[in-house]
Amino acid sequence: MTKKELETNKGVSRRNFLTAAAVTAGAATLGFPSVLKAQGPVSMRWQSTWPTKDIFHEYALDFAKKVNDMTGGDLKIEVLPAGAVVPAFDLLNAVSKGTLDGGHGVFVYHYGKNNALSLWGSSPAYGMDADMLLSWHKYGGGKELFQKVYDAIGVSVKSYAYGPMWTQPLGWFKKPITKADDFKGLKFRTVGISIDLFKGMGAAVNALPGGEIVPAMDRGLLDGAEFNNASSDRLLGFADVSKVCMLQSYHQSAESFEILFNKAKFDALPAKMKAIIDNAVEAASADVTWKSIDRYSKDYVELQTKDKVRFYKTPDAILQKQLEIFDTVEKDYSAKNPLFKEIAESQRKFAERTVKWKRDYVVSPTLAYNHYFGRKAAAAKAAPAKAEPKKK
Repeated sequence: MTKKELETNKGVSRRNFLTAAAVTAGAATLGFPSVLKAQGPVSMRWQSTWPTKDIFHEYALDFAKKVNDMTGGDLKIEVLPAGAVVPAFDLLNAVSKGTLDGGHGVFVYHYGKNNALSLWGSSPAYGMDADMLLSWHKYGGGKELFQKVYDAIGVSVKSYAYGPMWTQPLGWFKKPITKADDFKGLKFRTVGISIDLFKGMGAAVNALPGGEIVPAMDRGLLDGAEFNNASSDRLLGFADVSKVCMLQSYHQSAESFEILFNKAKFDALPAKMKAIIDNAVEAASADVTWKSIDRYSKDYVELQTKDKVRFYKTPDAILQKQLEIFDTVEKDYSAKNPLFKEIAESQRKFAERTVKWKRDYVVSPTLAYNHYFGRKAAAAKAAPAKAEPKKK
């Protein structure tokens, strides 16, 4: 081979090497595991909107672990508690700007940016429960309407709705709430459209993050407050400042959590990793339901037995009043905000069909509960004790 041929072959070999290197770099963008491992894992710093001790922060950690495990460590999400980087109510802005790579919270915390967002968690939802609200979000057009709201407020995030919440208590008070007029002049904590609802009942409302509620009640800055569930309320210390909790309410009867990614950070991920995240969201959503059933029921018992909290059902007259006030709030906001009107109408249409189906098909647990644990238990207690056999 001549010297010229050798030089030509060397040039071809070098070009082939550079081409292969470029292909390998492209493969990294597409997300081949071997290349990702060679470059090192993708790390994300997140923050939740919850205090460290709240079960909601635990849900955030659970989701991160699922993603970290399912990607085999190629994506590593670290979740910090509320306030570690930004205040709880500033999470959306921080994720959008890239101050944080992602976060875990709720839609109604962004209520101030567009009141339509509160329809994902602080309304009667036309009788839907949280699972039905999530069904509307995925299959009834809610996801597309939601994106219109985020486009309107100009945030750059990838958002997921997940984790259905159970109906939330009316709240914690100094004494039982027996009529709607009991709210007149009451200093009360809530969020979202519920602010307007309780203002309509005469309360002086203050929206506070979860970790600030109990200290405010302890200092007398609040006469009453609602947060979410038996576990969160117990862990946050509600029983230390109140011994009265009113159960059942329409103000937040259907709500879910939100998982946020910075859009640029999310878009840069390989397609395979995005698919893992999509499925991890739904897996974590189911687990929130299962874990909450176990934990909330245990803490409900503990609140009664150990913390000596008295629970009362909210009177139907108050529940009816909530619905009437929400009708007024909905009409007012729909007239001022076309997106609010469009979303409310979409939810109403979905609810008319699905709530009727559930109401007609799903048997009430009351009869079965009374059969196994109520009437029989009462009868057993009332029955005279059997005399012990005489000793011979």
